[in-house]
Amino acid sequence: MSAKPSPPVFAPPIVRTTIADVAEKAGVSKATVSRFLNRRDELLTPEIATRVESAIAALGYSPSPMAQALKRGRSRLVGLVVADVTNPFSVAVLRGAEKACQEAGYLLMLFNLGDDSQRERDAIQALASYHVEGLILNTLGRDEGAAAAVARQGRPVVLVDRRHANMQADFVSLDNAGAIRMAAGHLLDCGWDDLVFVTEPAAGVSSREERVAAFRAFLAAHPQATGGVVESSANAPEVLAAALREQHARGRRPAVLASNAVITLRVADAVARQGWTFGRDLGFVGIDETEWAALVGPGLTTIAQPTDALGRLATACLLERLRGLDLPPRQILLPGELVVRRSSVGAQASI
Repeated sequence: MSAKPSPPVFAPPIVRTTIADVAEKAGVSKATVSRFLNRRDELLTPEIATRVESAIAALGYSPSPMAQALKRGRSRLVGLVVADVTNPFSVAVLRGAEKACQEAGYLLMLFNLGDDSQRERDAIQALASYHVEGLILNTLGRDEGAAAAVARQGRPVVLVDRRHANMQADFVSLDNAGAIRMAAGHLLDCGWDDLVFVTEPAAGVSSREERVAAFRAFLAAHPQATGGVVESSANAPEVLAAALREQHARGRRPAVLASNAVITLRVADAVARQGWTFGRDLGFVGIDETEWAALVGPGLTTIAQPTDALGRLATACLLERLRGLDLPPRQILLPGELVVRRSSVGAQASI
C-alpha cells in the first residue's frame, strides 16, 4: 500500500518590521523613532534614544532607502531605457552610464525594450513611477510623447544615439556621418570599389537614417565607386544573401560596410554559407568593435564606437541638469576609431 502523500508545505510570508513595531517595542511614538532615524538625537533624551536603538537592534529593523529618499525629495535614481540589451552597443553604453552613476552616488534602473517600439511609453512611465530623477534614453525614438511628458514634469532627459522627433533634449552620439566617411574611405583606399552598406530597416530610427544618408553622399562624391544600400531583417536572411551574390557577380572588387554588430553577424553568416573569405572574396568594415571581431575569418576591420564615453557623457549631462544647469539642449558627437584588420586590406594585393 502506497504511503499517503504529505500535504504541501508553504513557507510563511516574510513580514517586514515597520517603524510602528519599533515604536511599540520602545514604548514611544512613531515620530520619536523618526527623529532618531533622521539623526535628530538632540531632540531626544539619552534614555529614550537608547530604548529606540535597542528596539531597532532587537527587531532587526532597516528603514526603506526609497522611503527615506522620497521624504528628502530625492530618490538618487536614474532611469535608463535601451532598445535591445542583446546589442553589444547598448550593453557597453549601459556599463559607462552605470559607472558614472556609481561615482556620483546614484543608482541606475534599467528597462530593456527588446527592440519593441510599442513598449517605449510603458518603459518611461514605469521608471517615472519609481520617482527616477532623470532619464537616459537609447530607444527607437518612435514615441517621443512619453518622454516629452516626463520632461514636462521637471525630469531631465538625455538621448543617446537616437533622436526623438520634435523633442528638445541633450543628445550624445557617435558622429555617424564621420564614421561612415572613415569606413567607406578606408575600403576605397584599400582597393574595394563596389561598396554595399547593410543596415537594419532604417525608417524612423535616426542613427540608421543618418548612416544611410552619409553612405549615399559618399558614393555621390566618389564616382569611381559603385554600390548601394541593403536593408536586412532577422526573419528574411535570403534578402541579404541574394544581394551579396548579386554584388559578387558584378565582377568588381566588392566590399560590405555593416551598420552595427548585429548586421556584422548576419553578414558573417551569409559569407560563410557562400564559402567566401573576408579580405579575399569580399572586403569588410563593420561599425561596432566587439570581443569577437578579431576571431571571425582573418579578423574583421571595425569602427569602434566610444561607448563607455557615451554612457558617461550622457550621465554627466543628466547630472548637470539635475544640479540646475539651464542651457539650450546640447548635441555632443564623438568620433569613432578605425581598427584595421585583414578583412579590409586584402584587395590591396590585387591593385
